[in-house]
Amino acid sequence: MKVRDYEHPDDLLYHKEFCWVKPEGDVATIGLHDFYVKLAGEISFIDMPGEGDEISKDERIGTVETGKWVGKLIAPISGEVVEVNEEVEDDPAIVNEAPYENWLIKIKIADKSELDELMNAQDAVPWLEQEIAEHSS
Repeated sequence: MKVRDYEHPDDLLYHKEFCWVKPEGDVATIGLHDFYVKLAGEISFIDMPGEGDEISKDERIGTVETGKWVGKLIAPISGEVVEVNEEVEDDPAIVNEAPYENWLIKIKIADKSELDELMNAQDAVPWLEQEIAEHSS
């Protein structure tokens, strides 16, 4: 699905801090929303947690940097990092090209009930519309 000019896949869950989550069994893949990526501009560096790190929902786990801006990377759910996307580490700008293919990390989910606190694609549309309106003025 598209929300204005932004890709917004139906099969993902969304966190209010612009991350998407794709749960598959006990593991969740996490990446950045198209709106966030386009708002940020050309990403030059992403500081991410490493394999084996424990992350906690709603805690800062890194940063996203462009030439003129630094944003926070916030954990959408809690768990242990089981994989870091090395391609993104080597060339963070690929996230700009395809934010839903170029995921950041995969985690072993600590508490599956936290997934219920995320927005499904349809529920996230009003939130995204509001964010677009706030950042376009």
